[in-house]
Amino acid sequence: MRNLYTQGNPCRCLIDTDVEALCRLTPDGLLGVEQSDKTDQFLVTDSGRTVILYKVSDQKPLGSWSVKQGQIITCPAVCNFQTGEYVVVHDSKVLRIWNNEDVNLDKVFKATLSAEVYRIHSIQGTEPLVLFKEGAVRGLEALLAEPQQKIETVISDEEVIKWTKVFMVFRHPVLIFITEKCGNYFAYVQMFNSNILSKYTLLLGQEEKSIIQSFTASVDRKFISLMSLTSDGCIYETLIPIRPNDPEKNQRVVRSLLLKAVVSGNARNGVTLTVLDQDHVAVLGPPLPASKECLAIWNTKFQTLQASKELPQGTSGQLWYYGENLFMLHGKFLTVIPYKCEVSSLAGALGKLKHSQDLGTHAMPHFVNWETSQGCGLEFQDSEPSKRILRRRKIEVSVEPEYPASKQLLSTVKKDSEKHIEVEVRKFLAVKRTPDFQIVTGDIVTGLVGRCRAEPSFYPRSALMQLIQTHVLSYSLCPALMEVALEKTDVQMLQLCLQQFPDVPESVICTCLKIFLSIGDDSLQETDINMESVSNYSDTVQDEKMEEQTEIVQNGFSPEEDNCGQEKSQAAAEEATSCPVIPKRAALLNAILHSAYSETFLLPHLKDIPAQHITLFLQYLYFLYLKCSENATMTLPGIHPPTLNQIMDWICLLLDANFTVVVMIPEAKRLLLSLYKFVKSQICICSELNKIEVSFRELQKLNQEKNNRELYSIEVLELF
Repeated sequence: MRNLYTQGNPCRCLIDTDVEALCRLTPDGLLGVEQSDKTDQFLVTDSGRTVILYKVSDQKPLGSWSVKQGQIITCPAVCNFQTGEYVVVHDSKVLRIWNNEDVNLDKVFKATLSAEVYRIHSIQGTEPLVLFKEGAVRGLEALLAEPQQKIETVISDEEVIKWTKVFMVFRHPVLIFITEKCGNYFAYVQMFNSNILSKYTLLLGQEEKSIIQSFTASVDRKFISLMSLTSDGCIYETLIPIRPNDPEKNQRVVRSLLLKAVVSGNARNGVTLTVLDQDHVAVLGPPLPASKECLAIWNTKFQTLQASKELPQGTSGQLWYYGENLFMLHGKFLTVIPYKCEVSSLAGALGKLKHSQDLGTHAMPHFVNWETSQGCGLEFQDSEPSKRILRRRKIEVSVEPEYPASKQLLSTVKKDSEKHIEVEVRKFLAVKRTPDFQIVTGDIVTGLVGRCRAEPSFYPRSALMQLIQTHVLSYSLCPALMEVALEKTDVQMLQLCLQQFPDVPESVICTCLKIFLSIGDDSLQETDINMESVSNYSDTVQDEKMEEQTEIVQNGFSPEEDNCGQEKSQAAAEEATSCPVIPKRAALLNAILHSAYSETFLLPHLKDIPAQHITLFLQYLYFLYLKCSENATMTLPGIHPPTLNQIMDWICLLLDANFTVVVMIPEAKRLLLSLYKFVKSQICICSELNKIEVSFRELQKLNQEKNNRELYSIEVLELF
């Protein structure tokens, strides 16, 4: 292997030369790489019988231990940072503890447990934690005190643990593990200072459901940032609160797109990722369908590729990161890459950062012949001194001035990228609401909209959608929001504003209506629209014509006996066709029907809508009426559908405002005739109901005189 790094700009290639003379890797591969109690020492566990303590700086192994023939190590060995001893599990239940002086694992401390172990976690500042396959967690000391203690079952049947990690938060360990069941994913967060276990359902959001191939995570004071690399080649982020509002409930969290197409969507093997720091992530996998595996470092804050290198010998899809060392399998070698990350800045992300610090630091990548390492020792191949480093981001938490989260977010809105703003908005909305939440939310939206006006290319749509759904905004609080959405023809946001804002002016309602009626079907098909108010609109109203159902009684009258009922039946049969608009347009029009308005202020604006659009809207409203007529309750199917009163009111409004124009359009003739027959039939029905009303009044009078009757009587009432 020649030079691994070159000095200089962090956006240049990570590895500038090709890989040479690599030896074969054993088929079993590795179980894991774990940090030892010394900074540059690591425990490497293979998938068979061997654990090796490896010192990076000296490029040599310090010790090697193996279990007996017939036994198999089932989880990576770890170091107990409190005692300096090493811990490993073989055959799922047998725990072994030893130190550097021990030679034979068969003669060291042994404890047989009552349940199968999934993973042992060890981290500075706490004792090792043992995670069992059924989801229970025990501290090592408590487990050693009673190895055969009963281990409870935490996860449900058929749930399988897929990934796990432990963090230190405020000097207390927090463990997270991800499970999968029937294609659904769940996150469990165990807090050991309060002994609280919280469960979260990971929702995939609006994206097409895809298979999750790899997980990684980082933590700050309030959230665990869970990242997942999926089969579509994208990285998604899910923010999981460390302190849940209701630990007893199975809460739901939604993932959001963090980076798009970082690897080929066709890749199935050799794909993984790991977090490097707050703003950087390392990804293994082919960037294009026909390309070979590649190691890439991405800046998640600015969504830029910082460095990449093709791996011609391939990789197993395993990647580990500890401190300033990145471990991966490249061909037949375990590769160790010491490095530091650049401070995340826009200049650095674009490759224009001027370095004021000395760049003389050398990174020495080392390559381990894994096949040889299981024998007498490790074989090394040295590279030339590095000519390039990535500086690690230095965060001095103790000296940072503390600002309220709302003020920090308002500052972020003015200068940061859309993706970073989206993440910060999610964090802001996830914490407990304060008394000034409505005012702060309005200020944030105002700031975002103001920046949209100043920077035409800036449009943080996802962040705005999240803020609208807080149910605290109104049109009067942020009037420019809908103006920007109208300029962008963002029908999804307009629909959401109409649903959430109680005070949208009539002029804006009509402008939205114009856009909803004029936008093309192709554009709507590509737009994500809330379809709750629409149900089965693509079906026909009725398969059989209503005039053929001569024996069915309608509104209390038989069509054979009443001419008005027959006319209504025929009119319905003529228009019993499919919906005149596609379902997504129907959902948008339903949002208009639900909007509050004043007839006096709305009518003048309705006159400005083109006649052909008015005709289309009338056709849709008449179709809705026919759908209502299908059942006795006179209601539409679906969640929050338009009511019959809303439908009738809008028909009247449109005709009042545009009748003289619509009547001149040939295409509207049949519709107007149908509406005429419909109104005529309603008049006939009302007339008959008035007749019945007279008879019922007489009955009511007779009922009032019942006190004058004897205990028993026979009465004959004649209704005319």
